[in-house]
Amino acid sequence: ENAIAEADSVKGVNRDKAGRPPPDIELMDADNEPASLADATGKPLLVNIWATWCAPCVKELPTLQALAAREGAPRVIAVSQDMAPRGSVDAFLDENKLGDLEVWQDPKMALSSAAAVEVLPTTILYDAEGREVWRYVGDLDWTGEEAARLLADAGKSETR
Repeated sequence: ENAIAEADSVKGVNRDKAGRPPPDIELMDADNEPASLADATGKPLLVNIWATWCAPCVKELPTLQALAAREGAPRVIAVSQDMAPRGSVDAFLDENKLGDLEVWQDPKMALSSAAAVEVLPTTILYDAEGREVWRYVGDLDWTGEEAARLLADAGKSETR
């Protein structure tokens, strides 16, 4: 098993997996119903893979919530890698005033394995057709200029 670490030397944008669809694995959506990221296509999708015990993850969550509220932003789904019951993750979100963030849960941590994620947080952008555009390893201010430049890629489909 790959140990999940916190970002250090690998931080930044990675396009090695561009063009791939999201892994077709069962997650629990914000309503605690079975769902798959493959069902969430149709507009650009920003998937943040995080955990409550990951300090850089927690630091960037408010910026993801702010981004999600913006006009024209991609759909933002934060997928928790916590194995704790849903209630404890919801309590964490309430305590940190993150109740408006769309949070899915991955209690088996299957997404990080299936998407070859080795560092938390990792955020993956999928285009409207459901193909990976890039992934950002490590935390980022998703309301800042670097994020704005990266997110501009969401509208551009790569033709190969």
